[in-house]
Amino acid sequence: MNWEQLLSLKRFGDTHKRIRKEQDETRLGFDVDYDRVIFSSEFRSLQDKTQVIPLSQTDFVHTRLTHSLEVSVVGRSLGRSVGQRLIEKHPHLQSVHGYQANDFGAIVAAAALAHDIGNPPFGHSGEKAIGEFFKNGEGKKLEQDLTKKEFQDLCDFEGNANGFKILTESRECREGGLRLSYATLGAFIKYPKESLPKRPTDHIADKKYGFFQSNKEAFKDIAEELGLISRSHKDLSYERHPLAYLVEAADDICYTIIDFEDGINLGLIQEEFALEYLINLVRDNIQTNKYQALTNTEDRISYLRALAIGTLINEAVEIFMNNEEAILNGKFDVPLLDKSKYEAQIDDIIKLSVEKVYQCKEVVEKEIAGYEVLHQLLHTYVNATFNDLNGKASNYDKLILKTLPETVDQVNETLYSRVMSVCSYISKLSDSNAILIHNKIKGIHF
Repeated sequence: MNWEQLLSLKRFGDTHKRIRKEQDETRLGFDVDYDRVIFSSEFRSLQDKTQVIPLSQTDFVHTRLTHSLEVSVVGRSLGRSVGQRLIEKHPHLQSVHGYQANDFGAIVAAAALAHDIGNPPFGHSGEKAIGEFFKNGEGKKLEQDLTKKEFQDLCDFEGNANGFKILTESRECREGGLRLSYATLGAFIKYPKESLPKRPTDHIADKKYGFFQSNKEAFKDIAEELGLISRSHKDLSYERHPLAYLVEAADDICYTIIDFEDGINLGLIQEEFALEYLINLVRDNIQTNKYQALTNTEDRISYLRALAIGTLINEAVEIFMNNEEAILNGKFDVPLLDKSKYEAQIDDIIKLSVEKVYQCKEVVEKEIAGYEVLHQLLHTYVNATFNDLNGKASNYDKLILKTLPETVDQVNETLYSRVMSVCSYISKLSDSNAILIHNKIKGIHF
């Protein structure tokens, strides 16, 4: 792979290429990507979607929106630092093509901002709830009418693939979707493969999948434009866009440190544990006099959190640059922070977060409620869709379908397209809106 192709300014839906030197320096194409994501309705819904603690009434606990903003800020720092180093290493990127260090920052920031845009309500349990409905629930009856890959899309419903669908889907008011640059779309795709075969290797790009069958041609177009390396002659699978490693690192840094901080603020993790774990991570960089001058827990944790994020940003930049050639050649197969000298400290923090935060009673109880809500929505809408397509819709089914917005495909002749459109609609709902619609269907709320 080469940076000239990887930094493509061509927009999804364009029929022509765009040149960096032709861009208005006050509003570059990659900056526009960020703006388009942040003004989208799908991004706004993240303000009421679970990060860790579902439907929390506490101001300082993160939602998907605040998490996404923080990942974007970290991503921008990572991108700019890497961009500066790459331009020093490959000066023609600036002298011939006009790219600046900030271009790299803008690409990673925009992709990081959108990284959770396709996640369903109720956190990752929302993905599992949708998948379970088709894998082991009522939705299993659809298997005989779908291809293996189409059915797998539903059984392992994936927020990353749904995000790609959102970023590239056309509407009457936005032909070509949000029309982001190919570079940003490439950096967004952490798992550039189909849903099958499932985890064919231990390569990090094979951990999940990145696009639905309905978006296969769009993905192929982007991969070929960017010059991504094909990894399979049989199935559609490519090496990652190099900047996807930075998007992933930004997310890893934020959820490792900030979810941990949420656990502390909620009283789920004791202060003495928290301080010890964070100090172990930043011991080489901590300013003892400054730290000892802080008189309360919140200030001490905030100082250590900021120091930890800065430490891991610098670490990720060094790992990326040390492995740039391997990344460009498709020979790098793990997340950047898996190569970190702080790997043991990171693992300790994540293990404590899993035990004390992700598996705490409040989270588990609300995930159970989320399963029930999403199961009811899927039961109602998928059955109505299935019956309508087969000419067996009851009056109730017809009433239910009338409640769907016009953006939900109920015209396409294929079952897959209609059901996937319903799943995407449900996944875009905020936690509160999903509960409200559930209660209306059940006759609990009018």
